[in-house]
Amino acid sequence: MDALKLVALDEDDLKIVSAHVQDAVLKVGELAYAPKARRLVLTMNRFAWEESGGFFRKRHQRRKAVLSFDRVLSAKISGIRRDRPDEVLSLLALRFVQGGEGPAGLVELVFSGGGAIRLAVECIEARLADTGGAWETPSKPVHRP
Repeated sequence: MDALKLVALDEDDLKIVSAHVQDAVLKVGELAYAPKARRLVLTMNRFAWEESGGFFRKRHQRRKAVLSFDRVLSAKISGIRRDRPDEVLSLLALRFVQGGEGPAGLVELVFSGGGAIRLAVECIEARLADTGGAWETPSKPVHRP
């Protein structure tokens, strides 16, 4: 399959990006927030859900990818230790909370174990792009109710 490249400019787009980054893993040290550039960048190994169709499929893929958010006014981190750069995070979902009138609001990045990043944004402007090759993984993430 070709490398995935997505842009999110509204809440519906963000839901699509969220589906593609569900269960992505990254190290704390791979979070890069640049306040002057108003950008957050996450380098991750995303689970390629689009390649894992079929009930009996034994092989799955992970791909190197970059998720970035622009027009970030501020970022707050909760439940993530920045002093542990090698700690692995598992991204569960991206959410948007409208902030009154206009396109401004909060983008929430929700991680397993209770970690979260909350971005105050002028508007939704996110990009997801695969940056490297894919590799097989025998395990598929499982979510129990």
